[in-house]
Amino acid sequence: MNITFRFPQELLLAIHADLDRPHKFAAERVGFVSCEASQSTSGDVALIAKHYSPVADDHYLDDPRVGAMMGPAAIRTALQFAYQHPVSMFHIHRHDHRGNPRFSPVDIRENARFIPDFWKVRPNQPHGAIVLSINSMFGMCWVQPGIEPLPINRFETQQSVLSKFRGIA
Repeated sequence: MNITFRFPQELLLAIHADLDRPHKFAAERVGFVSCEASQSTSGDVALIAKHYSPVADDHYLDDPRVGAMMGPAAIRTALQFAYQHPVSMFHIHRHDHRGNPRFSPVDIRENARFIPDFWKVRPNQPHGAIVLSINSMFGMCWVQPGIEPLPINRFETQQSVLSKFRGIA
């Protein structure tokens, strides 16, 4: 099974701009991307990012052990969005370095705790998490309940989008 994730230029730039904003106590910002999803007869999954919802300032918990900790209100807000719209939901954040990012052990643990909650409101949609770096991205997709998440094989966006951000060549 191949999983492809497509970002429109403007949306990816807006996400990076939002993740750049400082927070009163969190060391990093997080948000959710809603997507249209389709699956081919061979099982391949295509996801198209449509909307970005940043986590509200007051929905972060002050936890100095991690870069950002979402509180229950952040999850409820994202679940409500998915309930009201027929979308796949992907948690997104950034690690501020160049090169291929990976999820930290905390990211892996927390993703496994809350991503499956999206099946309670959108049981027929894949859901997941993405971590950006300054010039790359990585993600995992939970295609269906009870099955381990799969890596997103391919991200599609114009390379010029990433090079426009912070003047990266």
